[in-house]
Amino acid sequence: MTKTVDNYSAFNKVNLSNARGENESFEDYKIRQKQNKQILKIYSQMGRDNFKLMFPEGVGEAIKNSIEESIKETEQIPCSASLDLEMQGESE
Repeated sequence: MTKTVDNYSAFNKVNLSNARGENESFEDYKIRQKQNKQILKIYSQMGRDNFKLMFPEGVGEAIKNSIEESIKETEQIPCSASLDLEMQGESE
């Protein structure tokens, strides 16, 4: 009987270090620390197997995808809509 090897890495591409990077601003550092705390809390509550079901490609990939989606959403806002909002603000 052979054992199957599970190469799943839940925290792939995620910087879990408590040290602030050389090129990392203090604001980015605080955001990353808060994000790491939330990730580890979910992992400890759900366990490895459920976490793997939630994030099959790992947390890093999920974060990357959510950032890409938010960028696409902001790009889809028509320029005329933002101009209309600015014009309304000026007329008041």
